[in-house]
Amino acid sequence: MLYQAYQTYCDMMEPSRRMAALALEARDRLWPWADVWGWPRRIHALCATHKLSAITHSRPAFGITHVRVGNANVAVREEVAVERPFGNLIHFAKDEVMTPQPKMLVVAPLSGHYATLLSHTIEVLLRDHDVYLTDWKNARDVPLAEGRFGLEDYTDYLIHFLRELGPRSHMLAVCQPCVSALATVAVMSAERDPCTPRSLTLMSGPVDVREAPTVVNELANANTLDWFEANLISRVPSRYKGAGRKVYPGFLQLTAFMSMNLGRHFGQFRKLYQALVDEREAEAKKIAHFYDEYMAVLDLSAEFYLETIDQVFQQATLARGEMMHRGRRIDCAAIRQTALLTVEGERDDICGVGQTAAAHQMCSSLRPHLRRHHLQPGVGHYGVFAGSKWEKQVYPQVRNLVLAMS
Repeated sequence: MLYQAYQTYCDMMEPSRRMAALALEARDRLWPWADVWGWPRRIHALCATHKLSAITHSRPAFGITHVRVGNANVAVREEVAVERPFGNLIHFAKDEVMTPQPKMLVVAPLSGHYATLLSHTIEVLLRDHDVYLTDWKNARDVPLAEGRFGLEDYTDYLIHFLRELGPRSHMLAVCQPCVSALATVAVMSAERDPCTPRSLTLMSGPVDVREAPTVVNELANANTLDWFEANLISRVPSRYKGAGRKVYPGFLQLTAFMSMNLGRHFGQFRKLYQALVDEREAEAKKIAHFYDEYMAVLDLSAEFYLETIDQVFQQATLARGEMMHRGRRIDCAAIRQTALLTVEGERDDICGVGQTAAAHQMCSSLRPHLRRHHLQPGVGHYGVFAGSKWEKQVYPQVRNLVLAMS
């Protein structure tokens, strides 16, 4: 009923959003000069703001066509290296690089947004790495016949992708998948898999939520698992390919995130409107680009969401040494050859300082020269992997570790 109510609301709002889009299209095609007057500019600014406020369910484009490698501007193209029901392995291929670059698997969060939220992360990494990315699919578009997708399946996907990259690759996980990435390396290390990554970078992830709990952790522990299942899980409506599949809807995840900083988001939309009215194009474009990504959501399979709440946020099973994979306990002490870098943001209000660094205690067999931790001053959660400080201060830490282990 919850999903159907949301869908009904979207259907009711669709005519007004289409009219806003048509008004902007008409301006661009028929009278681009109209914005020289104040009142048409205000109307068009209102239309643009209304159109942008819509929640969408289609993956935006990465928009990465070229990257600077050394002194050359190199073309980049997206290729699907592996296609699987719940997520693809995307390769950002570069043809003109003369010197082979280390392969890097970037593990994107499966937390309600598409992997395109990491566009800037990818763009920076492409300078010195051969980059692959987990491109998770919207669960509402996956037919029921494809079966379930839970935490263990997530780990299996990462193992499969790393084997596709082959030996001597590297892995970087952002936010929520840090737990699964660490578990994957532990499983592969225990099996002495030759494709175990040479380095693992964990960025602002809830490895051990018992350290410095945040509002996110408190919300996850405020109710029982049965409450989450009863109140937040819905079935996909019949109009979609995944009709009947139980999911945690992406619009609920987005609502939860926005409610944490509701005043700030309203303020940003007001800024967008005023920037369009005042013809401050650069400012308006920056805000619009962020919300194009932020308002694009995907649904999570119910089993993945509930297992994440249970094992990551309520019980911290990996940190306690109790997480299982296919009937075997995951032991992070099995990691002996994979160098570990953890990165945290000083002002992170989603993943508290210490939650990611806890991985070092868990990887007790790693020698000191294979461990590094970086606490980035002056940034919140997103500043760890996007923006100028990621590019100029965090990224060199990642690049140097990969270089040392390659």
